[in-house]
Amino acid sequence: MWEVNVLEKTIYIRMRNRVQSRPEEKILLKDIAQIIAPDAGLSSLQAMMIHQLTEADRNMVVIDVMKVIHLIKSKFGEMEIQTIGPAQTIIEVTNKKKGVSIPFFLLIWFLLFFGSAMAIMNFHDDVSMKSVHEKIYTIITGKKEANPLLFQIPYSIGLGLGMILFFNHVFKKRINEEPSPLEVEMFNYQLDLDNYVIIHENKESMKRLNDDD
Repeated sequence: MWEVNVLEKTIYIRMRNRVQSRPEEKILLKDIAQIIAPDAGLSSLQAMMIHQLTEADRNMVVIDVMKVIHLIKSKFGEMEIQTIGPAQTIIEVTNKKKGVSIPFFLLIWFLLFFGSAMAIMNFHDDVSMKSVHEKIYTIITGKKEANPLLFQIPYSIGLGLGMILFFNHVFKKRINEEPSPLEVEMFNYQLDLDNYVIIHENKESMKRLNDDD
């Protein structure tokens, strides 16, 4: 315990949404939360161990803020604790990433390239895009042309540029700070996944408590 005056008896904790950690690592409070506390005890709080990862944890661990409060109270009982933000932190246990082999990269590139090409061609065939170009060409020029390249070539270039603007990326370079629709969907998917993991973990915890009783 540390000596503080009456005005310095509050610890503010803000849990992080999701953090990554290596297998078998010790999870400290500073890893899963932002902390505001009196300077005399801040380092002790940051170094407090919250959880020891084991093989039984597999690849996901949920740390509830109630566990954090209990541990802090057991060590610094006289301190008042205020929590802000999320009530749980998800710890994602990650192994060392392996490099992607060139044959595997080429296979994925081949599947994505020809798969997207087939999807675009099937769509254009369904909406009769070729006949639309022929009719537009006939209306403007007064001539019939089986392959109106005057429209087809600019249209193809514009289609590619439109996809670049839609996804807001040129390879790894972002065009502007606005997130792309794909990034928004991935963000929403991650939120739904995190909520599922938290709710599922809470159910499992309640089940274990009932079994112990």
